[in-house]
Amino acid sequence: MTRTVVLLRHAHAEPDAGGGDFERPLSPRGRADATRVGQHLAASGLRFARVLCSPARRTRETLALALPGIEPTFEPSIYEALPGTLAALIDGGPEPVLLVGHNPGLEQLVAFLVDGHSDAPRGLPTAGLVHLAIPDGAEFGPGVARVREFWSP
Repeated sequence: MTRTVVLLRHAHAEPDAGGGDFERPLSPRGRADATRVGQHLAASGLRFARVLCSPARRTRETLALALPGIEPTFEPSIYEALPGTLAALIDGGPEPVLLVGHNPGLEQLVAFLVDGHSDAPRGLPTAGLVHLAIPDGAEFGPGVARVREFWSP
């Protein structure tokens, strides 16, 4: 048996138009990609016991388009988080879990959990989704996960 962790990077956002990075909305491409993420997740049949989301506008919009009606936990520490912060948020709670956040933290977390160190990120495009499998009973740490799926629109 395995534990399921799904990481989703926000969809493509508009450049900062003076409102600050935190308030950047999704671009038209980002809105279309977020909808495709939702279609992909629906087809996968995954249901989440817990959804954690950065409160930044682009992550909120991505989640609302991908999984309308989902009630996430908005976690401010996801914004600009280091891999250790993200790992601590995911570990110990009900699973399957979906975390909607930002780079470089997400791609560094994948590298940490899969390769054992966070300095070897593989890249995670906007609206990219990584489905990780972690063995039951395994400590949530370096090299413990395997990538079950990598998907992007």
